[in-house]
Amino acid sequence: MTDLALTSSLAMAATHPDPAFPRFHPRPAQGWINDPNGISYINGRYHVFFQYNPDSARHSQIQWGHVSSADLVHWEEHPVALSPQPGGPDSAGCWTGVVTLDEGVPTACYSGIKDHGGHSQVVIARGSSDLVTWKQDGHVAASMPADPLVTAVRDPFIFHFNGARYAMQGAGLSDGRAALLLYTVDSLDDWHYQGIWLTTADPVAAAHTPAEIWECPQLVQVPVSSGGSASSGGSTWVMMFSLWLSGDDHEHANGVGHLIGSLTADPLTGLPVFTPSSGGKSDLGRDFYAPQMVQLSYASAGSAPGSAPAALLWGWANEGPGRDGRRGRTQEEIDDAGWSGVLTHPRVVSVADGALVISPAPEIPAYRGGSLAVGTVGSVSLPAFTEVLVKGGPSAPDAGAVELMLGSGADAQVVFCGSIAAGEELRIFIDASLVEVYRTGSVATTLRAYPAPGEQWQLTVPVGATANAWELSLPA
Repeated sequence: MTDLALTSSLAMAATHPDPAFPRFHPRPAQGWINDPNGISYINGRYHVFFQYNPDSARHSQIQWGHVSSADLVHWEEHPVALSPQPGGPDSAGCWTGVVTLDEGVPTACYSGIKDHGGHSQVVIARGSSDLVTWKQDGHVAASMPADPLVTAVRDPFIFHFNGARYAMQGAGLSDGRAALLLYTVDSLDDWHYQGIWLTTADPVAAAHTPAEIWECPQLVQVPVSSGGSASSGGSTWVMMFSLWLSGDDHEHANGVGHLIGSLTADPLTGLPVFTPSSGGKSDLGRDFYAPQMVQLSYASAGSAPGSAPAALLWGWANEGPGRDGRRGRTQEEIDDAGWSGVLTHPRVVSVADGALVISPAPEIPAYRGGSLAVGTVGSVSLPAFTEVLVKGGPSAPDAGAVELMLGSGADAQVVFCGSIAAGEELRIFIDASLVEVYRTGSVATTLRAYPAPGEQWQLTVPVGATANAWELSLPA
């Protein structure tokens, strides 16, 4: 039965007993979540799945949770979509993967592990038309490649090029390099391994995406713009990786990186060849990992600023022990709270003047409620659920920086501190313990900070800059 009565994830969050629980980033009220999975836009709804342990706030026995939305603002929570099958190829967890349409049928392609410590395989599951119910029959579409260089493999991602369907997986090699593996996918039921596609031996990749394993590989096509208008160059390809190092344990010191480049056909095989030309960090915060992008449309030379995004991105912000002078939560505090992890706002992916640009989805201002500040200079106190727009003046500020602090006196924490140039804008979203900062023409900064009872947020802007602020609320 697929016409289940749905609960509003955001409405439920408004009554959550933990003051650190975000209200405007949908997630179940309890349990552990991490990587966003299976992001898709099907039959007029956005679907976001995520790795999920509903039974505790710890990373164990991973399933797929599921929320969906018609407008990226009002979200509904659905039953668990995928669960480990006893004796099946996913008995130790349903890990990261994607959802795609296969002859009109929603199909999940995900990493399954048969036993703890075993190798990952690509497992296939079929969904109902509304993606609420799923059939798991244990079908394996791709096993560990019989390649002695490949020692670890995970996180399938599907893309299209020149009318054909391909897949890639992140990998680690015996010589210490991170790698991408390429597959042809004429049938989703049977993937054909084509070999190691790209590694950190590439000098551009080595400079911008250093890792031992490239986790959660992504590849989307986006329009290129220059000086605020679409260029005659048309489009470019953005490849993104989560940069795994041994011993990370959810700390992810190298974070997430990206490569910008071209995709061409090999003249002999016709297979795609990715050639990176530049790259960088995909988020400037230490609390961001395992993003997933979804290709909504394919970029063209006619794409214009303000048109529908070609690709959207969600990332995972985990709980942590505190970083860079920010107060964190211990595992005991996380256990007591009963929940862990939150997904970011949906983010538009684009490239401007040769650099990656990450901005909040255009629907997000629907959360703006009452005005708190207009053209404010100096300092302003902010509540726990706020959007702020900081604007640089017509000339560069004389001195100082935009500073967001939590608390006051000896216990005050600097959560964010950054410069602002003339004409530049910073958009800051505070959702209880999650802070997202978006800078004009750049990537975002994702941060976690936990208010103590009675603490307030304080924003200070330098001379020459002004701030507008709105309290967040859920629209009718």
